[in-house]
Amino acid sequence: MAEIHFPNPMVFAHRGASAYAPENTISAFRLAADLGARAIELDVKLTADGEVVILHDQTLDRTTNGRGDVRHFTLAHIQKLDAGGKFDFKFSGEHIPTLREVFELLGGDLILNIELTNYASPQDDLVARVASLIKQFHLEESIIFSSFLPRNLVQIRRLCPEIPNGLLTLPGWKGWFHRLPIHFWIPFEALHPAAADVSPALVSILHRAGKRVHAWTVNDEKDMVRMFELGVDGLFSDDPKLALCILEGKP
Repeated sequence: MAEIHFPNPMVFAHRGASAYAPENTISAFRLAADLGARAIELDVKLTADGEVVILHDQTLDRTTNGRGDVRHFTLAHIQKLDAGGKFDFKFSGEHIPTLREVFELLGGDLILNIELTNYASPQDDLVARVASLIKQFHLEESIIFSSFLPRNLVQIRRLCPEIPNGLLTLPGWKGWFHRLPIHFWIPFEALHPAAADVSPALVSILHRAGKRVHAWTVNDEKDMVRMFELGVDGLFSDDPKLALCILEGKP
């Protein structure tokens, strides 16, 4: 089992400081760091030519001026797209970054939660390519993986046994099965449940099993307070500034 030596509790800037800058962009990541976040969450996928890019959705439609499935386009095409203008005109020209670019700019300075999001193509080479990049940059001590697919966590554990995993679970009844203790055979050190599913019993069960609880995605002040009072070990928020203020007891 890998070990987690991260702060407790901690705040993950969800897709960067995505309340203030376009999600999963260099601007959002840098702003998160400027706001005091020590950890960011980002989502990775493969392009048609096998490059690892930072993008949450399966398609380009919502966050860029492009259209279509990211798997159908090369990196050269994807990086010509505007990934900032839809959020705010002042971010026009922001591009979809590669994981390599993030490592070059921020690697070692922040804890990176890398969500393996090859949900539409689980047989692709995403896991292996991400593992290769991490080893190339020697970032094993500042990474945590997460995924809704247990097979991703099994595969990445074989490739990077020293890096901790977070098992993401769907909200409500859709994810209750994976929140049961019978799934503790899956190689994970932290459960990542939806905030609404976090209860005293869930936190207690996981802590007794030696696992952490990282709740997603917590943007309301009352919900942040509730999560910290329940004893979660971390939370994901689009608004890391607010979450850090609450965590540190600032008005």
